[in-house]
Amino acid sequence: MCLPRIDRIVSIEGDEALMAHGGTDPVSLLCVPTAQVGDHVMIHAGHAIQILDPEEAEERRSMIAAVRGEGFRL
Repeated sequence: MCLPRIDRIVSIEGDEALMAHGGTDPVSLLCVPTAQVGDHVMIHAGHAIQILDPEEAEERRSMIAAVRGEGFRL
C-alpha cells in the first residue's frame, strides 16, 4: 500500500519545492500551483497533491503514522 506523507515547504524554485523533512529530492508543485514557502502539503509519488492548514497536517500525520504502526515526531 502506498501512503502519502505530510511535510512543510522550505524553498521553491520554479515548479519544485524542497521540504523540511524530505531530504534533497525536490517535490513537484504542479498539482498545487498556489503553494508557498511555509505551507504544509500532502505528498504522493513525488508530487504535492494538497495544501493543508497546520492543524489538519498534524492530524493527518498522526493518522498516517497509525496506519504505518509508528510514532510520529515533529
